[in-house]
Amino acid sequence: MAKLYFRYGTVGSAKTLNLLAVAHNYRYQGKNVLLMKPDFDTRFGKDSIKSRAGLEMQADVLIENVSSLKKLDYRHIDCILVDEAQFLSKEVIEELRRITLEFDVPILCYGLRTDFKSHLFEGSLRLMELADSIEEVKATCHYCNRKSIMNLKHVNGIAVSDGPSVELGAEEKYVPTCYKCYRKKIEEGLMTSLKMNSLKTNQALVDS
Repeated sequence: MAKLYFRYGTVGSAKTLNLLAVAHNYRYQGKNVLLMKPDFDTRFGKDSIKSRAGLEMQADVLIENVSSLKKLDYRHIDCILVDEAQFLSKEVIEELRRITLEFDVPILCYGLRTDFKSHLFEGSLRLMELADSIEEVKATCHYCNRKSIMNLKHVNGIAVSDGPSVELGAEEKYVPTCYKCYRKKIEEGLMTSLKMNSLKTNQALVDS
């Protein structure tokens, strides 16, 4: 039976670069690979799978929901690679699991484990439950040399821990951190926000 893989890491851990390297190797050997990604991930173009290192390939399948996977024929496919798997629904993950069983096609899913609030994404949670193999793509903290395990979000340069979990961004919004640096930056961001709000309140009183 073909396996379902989950390769996770923080932002900036070269997950997409790893995926593109695997795709290149399969195609170099003359094998058929399907590249998939969520349809709403349009950061680099609707059909583009692009790493921060600059490598890029076109996605063969844009995943909207389970039906967008059920209509495909996988009988001559050697491997399926899925980018940004954390954004997929649990139903889609279960469909990918079924494909490995019914068509004996290995599926490698790449994505984040948790959001910037340190909570598991729906797709990542189901992959942790169903995957045959779970591998970490390691990276170092943006602020020190410890291993990164958190995804720190910035709004207007201030670290935050609130807001929507699904919000597409690039390096200027999210950085990888260890837990120690994550807590430190969140606390600093909270203090900065309190000071800014206090200044705004005082200014409003003066203007009135």
